[in-house]
Amino acid sequence: MIEIEKIKRVYLLGIGGIGMSALARYFKFIGKLVDGYDKTPSPLTLDLEKEGIPIHYSDDLTRVPPHSEKDTTVVIYTPAVPSDFAEFCYFRENGFSVYKRSAVLGLLTAGRRCIAIAGTHGKTSVTTMTAHLLKQSHVDCSAFMGGISKNYGTNLLLPENNSPYIVVEADEFDRSFLQLNPELAVVTWMDADHLDIYGDHQTMIEAFAEFISQIQKNGTLLYRQGLKIDCQWNNDIRYYSYSVSEPADFEAIQIRIINGAYHFDLKTPSGVIPDLSLTYPGLMNVENAVASCGMALLSGVTPEEIRNALAHYSGVVRRFDVRYSGKKTIYIDDYAHHPRELEATIRSVRDLYPGKRITGIFQPHLFSRTNDFAADFAAALDLLDDALVMEIYPARELPMAGVDSGIILDKMKLASKLRCQKGDFPNLLEKYHPEILLTLGAGDIDRLIDPIVKYLVENENV
Repeated sequence: MIEIEKIKRVYLLGIGGIGMSALARYFKFIGKLVDGYDKTPSPLTLDLEKEGIPIHYSDDLTRVPPHSEKDTTVVIYTPAVPSDFAEFCYFRENGFSVYKRSAVLGLLTAGRRCIAIAGTHGKTSVTTMTAHLLKQSHVDCSAFMGGISKNYGTNLLLPENNSPYIVVEADEFDRSFLQLNPELAVVTWMDADHLDIYGDHQTMIEAFAEFISQIQKNGTLLYRQGLKIDCQWNNDIRYYSYSVSEPADFEAIQIRIINGAYHFDLKTPSGVIPDLSLTYPGLMNVENAVASCGMALLSGVTPEEIRNALAHYSGVVRRFDVRYSGKKTIYIDDYAHHPRELEATIRSVRDLYPGKRITGIFQPHLFSRTNDFAADFAAALDLLDDALVMEIYPARELPMAGVDSGIILDKMKLASKLRCQKGDFPNLLEKYHPEILLTLGAGDIDRLIDPIVKYLVENENV
């Protein structure tokens, strides 16, 4: 395995990924020479370049570490990189140390008090919120987050007091979370997803069972109430549940909205913490807050520290992210890319803005996911007033015969629906005059954010 002290250079294939960029920042912080490749420039790669990390965007063997540096270089890659990619082949054929991102994350957490946040939805929000609660307490932490924290402007947190705690997002894709052996863990959801990897829902659940089995002896699992968690998966740990809607070990009670903020009392195994407040919108974020507060308490954060930190939590970029609030339109961007996430986001918007017309722009992510869940996507999008469905963002996949965004629209009952292209925006919005506008998806739909905001600003008084 990697001996970090002997490594001089770290080269990342797919450096612009949210998890990869956190590793790039970490290795630069500890003094390594860091550079890498990504397919296209993005706001994240541009930020890395501003931080002094060179990145190139073509398959260029003149930019990679030479063979003479193979003994002092580690290459980290993401599963999204094709196996026949020329740079990837060069590293494998020339004896470089080549590791998946998840294996490196497993190495960095070994020997630390690891808090791993897993689940098919909500893990980025819970990871970021948990890290914030620890960071603003006497406990402190390191954190590798799957999104950009709006409190800190980064996806990497480093400790100020040599804290042994490290908070990480534990991704079920490609079974990456099985590289971790956490002391404490959260499981938010176990809905069917990534069936291109697992084949069926039961196999995916078995992977979660294996993840739970790897929690350290005398460790702790906090799971969403209602999940079919079998305590036999690991007999050596404590199990706690959390919820906002039914009895649980950690439960939000007396939920109310005061001056636009959620207030709730937190029932815990040790008693009730009264009147916590969360200004970040969406009832699903109250549920995320219960999980995060539970983890923080189990890690030694005091109730008063939790109260103070939670009140100042600002959220995550692209998670229920209010990008514009004008007299005519409120615009929210969200990473939702699974039917359950779409439904939760749209229902939360309905609760916050009753009676308002909601126009959603959705970009499906992956041909396989679209094919597996077309009917569920259709049902979720039917909750909108206007649905504009873009073409599928392929990510790592090749096209599948007969699978395009049209199979979602064909199953929808909503009258106001339209299949569209990325290039149709923002001008297409002239037809809709949205009161509430949502952009939804995990692909490159975020490239529309700035043009849409510019359009809304220019048309505010028209």
